[in-house]
Formats: sequence, structure tokens, C-alpha cells
Amino acid sequence: MNTEILAGKLVDWLKEKVYSAGATGAVFGMSGGIDSAVVAVLCKKAFGQDILGLFLPCYSSKKDEEDAIKVAKKFEIPLKKISLDPVYDTFLTILDPTENKTAKANIKPRLRMITLYYYAALRNYLVIGTGNKSELTVGYFTKYGDGGVDLLPLGNLVKSQVRDLARFFEIPEDIIDKPPTAGLWEGQTDEGEMGISYKELDTYILTGEALPHVKEKIENMNKKSEHKRRLPLIPPF
Repeated sequence: MNTEILAGKLVDWLKEKVYSAGATGAVFGMSGGIDSAVVAVLCKKAFGQDILGLFLPCYSSKKDEEDAIKVAKKFEIPLKKISLDPVYDTFLTILDPTENKTAKANIKPRLRMITLYYYAALRNYLVIGTGNKSELTVGYFTKYGDGGVDLLPLGNLVKSQVRDLARFFEIPEDIIDKPPTAGLWEGQTDEGEMGISYKELDTYILTGEALPHVKEKIENMNKKSEHKRRLPLIPPF
């Protein structure tokens, strides 16, 4: 689909879903990454000033903050910063200590989810997520964290298609080219954690083609993360 047509359809879809829910606008996280930048611009086009971007650092990098501010200023998006460092630290003090890096890191997106829904309730907005089809396919998101949203406008777009939208919107090139990261810990990147590249993942999703070991890895990740993509199971009796 032509990128301009796609952008227009996504804006119309957001309007339809938000207004049909009786909401008046959108709140979304702005992480400094490409996905959140594209979502922010889509929401700006859909709802004008009835939006709120939240930068929610939790031991996040200064570069992420600079990039979030850069996008907010360029597209005149209201941006509020709320540091979650002290909440995260306090929460860890009441839990059993662990060296499990993933268990501790997943607290961060869940704290962000709580904050987003707080502001959604205050303003009668819906929470707009930033997940794309590549991430959803392999379960590369935190259940009830960045996966805890109302709408996923990028949910049917692979990463390369999100980049096409970003270039169409003229999002700064350094943000488009920045290695994708969930910001879970210092030096963490999506591709490093997944063990495959977005190019390999996108190609498999779009064509079914991949090297045997890549195909096996993607299919295993998809199977293991099935619980993330569905509502909790209920006994059929």
C-alpha cells in the first residue's frame, strides 16, 4: 500500500476507534525510538491537541530523552516527563532479591503502563501502544507492560514498514537509524536480545522465507509467546 494512503487510513482508524469508545483523545509513551515517534505523529494528525506524550524514564539514557524531546518539538506534541526511578527502587526493596535481570527489567514497562492509564483516566483518553507486527509475532513485548494498551495502530506493520512511515513523516534520520531498544538495561538492544535481525524477522513474516535456524527460532518464539497475544484462558465448562 502507498505510504501516504496507509498513513491516512491509520489516522482515520484511530479516530474511529477512539471516538466510538467515547474517548476524546490519546495518550502514548514517547521513548525516543522510531515506533513511538510514528505513533505520536499519527495521534497528532488524528486528534490535534487532544493528545499527551509521556516520557517515562526508569534509568533510561539521556539520548532517549533528547530524542523524545526532539520529536515532540518538531511536531508540536505535548510532552510530560515523569521519572519512575524512585518508584522502581522502592518496589524492588519490598520484593525478594534476585539476580534475574529480565524479571527486574520487566517491572519498568509495567510501571509505565500504570502511569499511562492514570493519565488516560484523567483525560478520558485511550492508551495507544507502539508495538509492531515484528515484535508481536515473536512476543517481544512485556505482558501487561508495553503490551497493556487499548489500540495498536502499528500492529499489522513490520519494522521496515514502520521505517517507511517514519521517513514519510520526516522523523529525524538519527532516530530512524538508531538501534531499536526496549530500554530495559544499559546496552540492551532488540536484535541482540532476540538473537535475530529485524530484516530476517520481517522477511520471514512477509514471505515465509528464512534460513533454517532463523525460521526455527522465530517459530519457537511465536509458539512460546502465544499466551501474550490472547486473553486469559477460561475453562469451556
